[in-house]
Amino acid sequence: MRQRLAILLWATNPESPHLCATPFVHAAAAAAMDVEVEVHFSSGSVLLLVPGRAAELHVADDRRVSVYDRMREASRLGARFFACGDALEAYRLDRTQLIPELSGAAGAVAFVGRVLDDEWATLVF
Repeated sequence: MRQRLAILLWATNPESPHLCATPFVHAAAAAAMDVEVEVHFSSGSVLLLVPGRAAELHVADDRRVSVYDRMREASRLGARFFACGDALEAYRLDRTQLIPELSGAAGAVAFVGRVLDDEWATLVF
């Protein structure tokens, strides 16, 4: 069984909150199974890294658990978050002003490298 998982957030963005929690549930589950997990934020998903943005998003009517709560859980369990530099630039975001769970920057080359590496499984949301 592979012990590394890279997740690409492509269609996941604040405009579609109902799509935002699932990637982090999967990231948390894998991390809880002692799998090395990377979550790659691309395109509009980088907006979830803006402080307060994911905390405003809820996928259930009870509003007890926010998307940010799911993100923090995945991070707490060991998932690392990487933002695409091109997406940050496109949305005029300064990496130093994003959520503390952000581990660094990694773009298309980094994720494609994971896809091509037999040691890594990949998911795209």
